[in-house]
Amino acid sequence: MTRLFAAALLALTATACQTQQQTAALECGANEAFLVCKLAGGSDEDCAHGHGAAAIGAATQCYSLGREGRPEKDTDAGSSRGNYVVETVYYGTDRQASGPSSGPTFGTTRADHLTFGEVGVSIPRDHRMGVLESPSIWRFEFREDPGKHLMVVRTSTLDGAAFWAAMRHDIQASARKSVLLFIHGFNVSFVDAARRTAQIAYDLGFDGAPVFFSWPSQGQLSPLAYAADEQAIIDAQPHLAQFLRDILSQSGADNVYLIAHSMGNRGLVHVLASLAASDPSEMKRIKAVILTAPDIGTTEFTEQIAPGLLRLGAPVTLYASSRDNALAASEQWHHGARLGESGIHLVVLDGIETIDASDAGTDLLGHSYYGGRTALSDMFYLIRDGLPASRRCCLHSSSLQGRPYWVFMK
Repeated sequence: MTRLFAAALLALTATACQTQQQTAALECGANEAFLVCKLAGGSDEDCAHGHGAAAIGAATQCYSLGREGRPEKDTDAGSSRGNYVVETVYYGTDRQASGPSSGPTFGTTRADHLTFGEVGVSIPRDHRMGVLESPSIWRFEFREDPGKHLMVVRTSTLDGAAFWAAMRHDIQASARKSVLLFIHGFNVSFVDAARRTAQIAYDLGFDGAPVFFSWPSQGQLSPLAYAADEQAIIDAQPHLAQFLRDILSQSGADNVYLIAHSMGNRGLVHVLASLAASDPSEMKRIKAVILTAPDIGTTEFTEQIAPGLLRLGAPVTLYASSRDNALAASEQWHHGARLGESGIHLVVLDGIETIDASDAGTDLLGHSYYGGRTALSDMFYLIRDGLPASRRCCLHSSSLQGRPYWVFMK
């Protein structure tokens, strides 16, 4: 009876959805689709790879990880063509601004203050989960097109009062009253930080206010730029700490989720350890700390940072990979293992859930979306349902020196 009910539900859902949604669903709904597909009688192989009627129906039901019915926050004049939507994200940055207030640009010079504002990013209707669609000369694309690419369509600055009022409005209008704060890593421009934040929020179907903190990375891939970025993230910590304190005290959010990538983790973990000691009551609204591919020394983290970080009381999840070339290069640069590496360098600590994401592909925030093996799809259940790794789909447990960690199913 259960399978018959599930099959009927899938059939009804498939009828209700448009063909475009069905196609996108096959790219997006793997974790939840896998479970529904199995319930409908599909085999492990078919459900994992999106084959067969049960898998197609499940993917349709799970379109964009439950984004169905989510109101579109914004539209642009060009969206009347129906080929893209605009995702609005908030920002705080200590990059120096230049240009008019209606369209400022932010470079690589550090400012002595924070600037606040909003960015609108186009999301193509046929966007693939985890992918930052960009122009490609191989497709004879020589300029950005909002119907094909994630691109910044507008940037504006706001004074402090207007910024927090706008964010509070969005949060109060959401069902869960949540904020998602993203801190980017090495070799990232302001524009790419905005694009990535919009992509994460859209792909997660995040209900609340997506926000990013942009520190003055050089946005270049070179040894000199790497050294400059290492100093820049240190210098940015006071501004990041102030921004996070203000989010906790002024946004009106009940739930705050933090995601950092690469070198951005250095700023986040130091700030959190400090705030946990000085403002423990304010930290209670932090519901998850997600460290993706952290470019932090393993010894520094385990001996100096982790004890303070764990005083937060919030769940901490570490995504590590043995296939991250940037971390391998960082290991050579520093002559020491990095926290985001797996394999022989995998870090498993009490109080921190470690996920070996090597099978998720080379980019922990996208691509390789088969059978729920990406970190991004796993984060969906971590953020939406607050589930520990032991209860999330498509992870299996292993252990290191008697401590459990998790690996994506193959």
